[in-house]
Amino acid sequence: MILQALKEYYDRKAADPDGDIAPLGWEKKELPFLVVIDMEGVFLRFEDTRDFEGKSLRAKRFLVPSLGEAKGSGIKSNLLWENAEYMFGIPIRETSKAERIAKQHEAFKGKILSLASCPNSGGALAAVQAFITKIDLEKIKADPLWPEVEALNQSLLLSISGVGPVTDILEIRDAVNHVTAASIQGNTTLCLVSGNQDVMSTLEPPIRGVQGASTMGAHLVAVNNKVSESGNGGATPAFASFMKEQGANSPIGKTASLAYTTALNTLLGRDSRQKLQVGDATTVFWSSRQSAFEDDFGDFFAEPPKDDPDRLTNAVATLYNSIDNGTLAVDSGDTRFYVLGLAPNAARIAVRFWHSATVQELALHICAYFEDLRIAHGKNDKEDLSLWRLLVSTAVQGKSENIAPNLAGETMRRILTGLPLPETLLQAALLRIKAERDVTYPRAKLIKGCLNRKSKERKITVSLDKQNPNVGYRLGRLFAVLEKIQQEANPGINATIRDRFYASASSAPLTVFGNLMRLKNHHLSKLENTGRRIWFERLLGEIVSDIPDFPAHLTLDDQGRFAIGYYHQAQALWTKKSDKEENV
Repeated sequence: MILQALKEYYDRKAADPDGDIAPLGWEKKELPFLVVIDMEGVFLRFEDTRDFEGKSLRAKRFLVPSLGEAKGSGIKSNLLWENAEYMFGIPIRETSKAERIAKQHEAFKGKILSLASCPNSGGALAAVQAFITKIDLEKIKADPLWPEVEALNQSLLLSISGVGPVTDILEIRDAVNHVTAASIQGNTTLCLVSGNQDVMSTLEPPIRGVQGASTMGAHLVAVNNKVSESGNGGATPAFASFMKEQGANSPIGKTASLAYTTALNTLLGRDSRQKLQVGDATTVFWSSRQSAFEDDFGDFFAEPPKDDPDRLTNAVATLYNSIDNGTLAVDSGDTRFYVLGLAPNAARIAVRFWHSATVQELALHICAYFEDLRIAHGKNDKEDLSLWRLLVSTAVQGKSENIAPNLAGETMRRILTGLPLPETLLQAALLRIKAERDVTYPRAKLIKGCLNRKSKERKITVSLDKQNPNVGYRLGRLFAVLEKIQQEANPGINATIRDRFYASASSAPLTVFGNLMRLKNHHLSKLENTGRRIWFERLLGEIVSDIPDFPAHLTLDDQGRFAIGYYHQAQALWTKKSDKEENV
């Protein structure tokens, strides 16, 4: 299903003149330098393609022939583009060996010379082949840009002066396509992706762009092909059932293989707006046909850019409006939408989560998610927060790398399917609150969402609910009021009861609330404003009236309600005095 959906996406983009996707057998690559030659094949100069993007230089993208497989540690050359060692036969790295460099250069030269037998080959191809057979190394090293080329040691692309990059020249493109088509040979099979007879893909092209995976690329579909322990050269039974090797275990045709990998690499591209990072899962998304939802989906979960801080808020508002006015149901009722979460796993790529639904179903689930998390907040806080911002609030030191493994992917999966949020998410949020003694806005949102999506009890409201009878919620409110009394009795105090007693009060109330209530009497006596003291006493009486006894322990859910009760009451107490009587 995943590969079929990716192939369908490739077919849709390839059929669109504005699809911006590479043809089969090609890829788009950022290359910092062009090697400019004339029509006689004589080297003229290096040309720098880089330009400033912000404060850093970024190379221009070019359409180049794809190698179609991972390079690995062997000698495998790209066609018409390569690094200086392959292209010129010049050692660049200190560890480079002359014998290996010579073989690399011969591999690069051999690929270019193989284009000679192509029909319609003309002057441009002759110029390229002339260059590769009579490289002037002294002239190359004398070029002003050579020190930068040598220092970067990145891939270069041949270009003809006055014409442009060789891969933009029609006769050379035709020659490359001719050679590529001729190289597709092997056993035919019934492709599991397309259902058509096709030459079987033995090794799948690599996937690049998954955070944490090898920069050389990793594989989504792969079968190990080690020699058996007996040393007989046969396929290892543990890896190859019925003695089938590599791609024969999951037969995919060459056409489908190139299509799905090109589609996935495009979605994972550096400039792609159809990907986002969800914890350790690099997430891509697409629809079965053109949809505005495809453009907006990433904005619902990604951290807004600094130059557009309201992007998330605006995207959510637009989504709500489209549901309210019915345009989403009309336009997207039968359009499928796909979300794929990928994570590195050694030399392979693991599927962290996969979800397919109609755009309409998915939009309703996302709206429900934002509604479940909605809670009162300060005037400087954003109404909606990115998933990363929420998850990182549960991590030690607020660092992305400390988000619990699998938590992000499982949270995303449950959001998309409309299921309750993971229990581990509630645990992580409460653990951070106890460790840091701070019920922050992101943590309060998460806890409210976790409880409201799974509980059959009274739903937690956006703001203070004075009628909520839950003991955990009431105790949280009580704790917030006791802290406020202490703060007003001791202006400028460095540490409050929250710093000393929050963890115990929220999990084992009986052990601390007796002492806190006695301490409260001392703090109330220090208040100079009699009216203020009476107001606090009435508020305490209202809260405590529905608490028969302080429980010995609170369940995990009630610890969450304690946190929300504390947060709600604190928000109400910290509002302006003109609003205080109304809200508290």
